[in-house]
Amino acid sequence: MEQLIGACLVGQSGGPTSVINASAYGVIRTALDNPNITRVLGAAHGVKGILEDKLYDMDLEDEKELSYLLNTPSSALGSCRYKLKDSAVDDTDYRRLLEVFKKHNIRYFFYIGGNDSMDTCNKISKFMQAANYPCRVMGVPKTIDNDLFGTDHCPGFASAAKYVITSCMELRQDSTVYDYPTVCIVEIMGRHAGWLAASSAVATAMGSGPDLVYLPERDFDMDSFLSDVKRVMDEKNGECMIAVSEGIHDKDGVFIAEYGAAEAALDSFGHKQLGGVASTLVSFIKEKLGVSKIRGIELSLLQRCAAHCASATDINESFAAGRAAVNAAVAGETDKMMTFRRTTDENGNYRCDVVPENLSLAANTEKKVPQEWINAEGNGVTQQFVDYILPLIQGTPEIPMENGLPRYARLKKVLAD
Repeated sequence: MEQLIGACLVGQSGGPTSVINASAYGVIRTALDNPNITRVLGAAHGVKGILEDKLYDMDLEDEKELSYLLNTPSSALGSCRYKLKDSAVDDTDYRRLLEVFKKHNIRYFFYIGGNDSMDTCNKISKFMQAANYPCRVMGVPKTIDNDLFGTDHCPGFASAAKYVITSCMELRQDSTVYDYPTVCIVEIMGRHAGWLAASSAVATAMGSGPDLVYLPERDFDMDSFLSDVKRVMDEKNGECMIAVSEGIHDKDGVFIAEYGAAEAALDSFGHKQLGGVASTLVSFIKEKLGVSKIRGIELSLLQRCAAHCASATDINESFAAGRAAVNAAVAGETDKMMTFRRTTDENGNYRCDVVPENLSLAANTEKKVPQEWINAEGNGVTQQFVDYILPLIQGTPEIPMENGLPRYARLKKVLAD
């Protein structure tokens, strides 16, 4: 493969995670050290920043400050939810992207994100090829939802899962201290895929977690749910803890969060903005079962920014995904997304290989929790799921501290000429 010399551009898109900056650091650090890459640029707020020619010169950042990205949550370069139209319908944005790429001699483009971001990455890649502009485009996955197709798991998921598991273990301890009936409902992120809510069952496997877990992979029936809650309360002296995905829905596809609520707003990609399923279920339990002491807890953004509870395995793999993307691109790969392949070493211990797969496999394709990993009743998961997730949440990172608090990256973000 012919050597390609020029600048590289990295952007972040979609919902942040506690380790998306570890992937960015993997890209940036590896690119800075590669002789084929003449300059490293960061897009301010993803593709929107490129369209506005708002790019940061990462070569001017302090090396030590960049290293703090490993443990800094959220998207240090800024994120966006910008949907590119099909270039056959309207190529205005694409022509502008090409203009900016040419201006800065960008020959390598790395985009870090989830399903919609991989779609954006795929569209840009195809347009650059059609325009005969030599540029190697690589997707670096991230999503706490763990729903990207083609990879065993996604950077960001394990750390979010570890936070959910830990929080559920702690909540179980707190919610069972009284001598009267108590119900606790924990609402967990997950629109169409219930990986994160399912992770709460690991807390149960550790002896302190939810009694019931409901995922969007199964239709939710309110009568069956109330029957489940009553049965658990009868069996456990009035105690019941429940974990639910925000996206659980009935047999007609109606989100439970929409029961009795106004029509949900849509984001730029046409997805309904969910939230409130816990409070909806609280109302039904109060009305139908007469339970007075009941709490609905929405973990919300805490799930995706809890870097203090990150998995060291997740951080290391996220960095490795960014590093591998650069090395693969320089070696000649393009139009690919880096994916994780679960393997074992000679002693049977977990290991993870990072390999490139076609971008089109991941773009807008969701990977859901396998039906065989959900119990027959649809209110919990099997041991197979627990075995799947345990290796991913291992390790406690060494978090840099300052005055007893986490020290996060403070980038200068100098705009490129």
